[in-house]
Amino acid sequence: WEKVVLHRDVKASNVLLDVDFNGRLGDFGLARLYDHGENPKTTHVVGTYGYIAPELAITDKATTSTDVFAFEVFMLEGACGQRPIKVQGFDYTILVQWVLEKWQGGAILEASDPRLGGDFAMEEMELVLQLSLFCSQNNPVSRPSMRQVMQYLDGDAILPEVFMDAAGVGMAALVGNEMSNEFAMTFPSSSSENISSSALSGTESLLYVGR
Repeated sequence: WEKVVLHRDVKASNVLLDVDFNGRLGDFGLARLYDHGENPKTTHVVGTYGYIAPELAITDKATTSTDVFAFEVFMLEGACGQRPIKVQGFDYTILVQWVLEKWQGGAILEASDPRLGGDFAMEEMELVLQLSLFCSQNNPVSRPSMRQVMQYLDGDAILPEVFMDAAGVGMAALVGNEMSNEFAMTFPSSSSENISSSALSGTESLLYVGR
């Protein structure tokens, strides 16, 4: 535990399965290694559209909390069978926001992948969906650590029933006076190319999609 690894590009295409179908995180090309207590500093934003935590686009500072945010998007992709941001013409749907709305309406299981046909353990699906929301909160301090995430998934800890902070969940997105199709198409899928700070140049503010 002498070092902290920041992956900085957790996404579905970087998670591989071994012969026993255990997930293995790959592609550490953007990863950084830090000492505990060291203040990570980067000169530009890196990552993949749809997985970038709100605060990262503002501070350019990757932390373990930004990796946790990206991990929740990955969990939702698997549980819901949808991409982080789905574009349909001039409209777009942010997956985490959609799941939040299902949870607020008391129907979070409706967010599960319909191709599963309901053939899953409801308690496990509900845990994954709610845990994903827990990891997606706007305030990075409110997100669990990856150690806690594993404890929840392994059943060694109970997920709090009320865990959303006042800000709700967040997703960084370019914002202007009007939403254009050009903006929507900058978020085509989880396979989008990595971005740098130049992609956010000229942006005066950020839109947090919350409650």
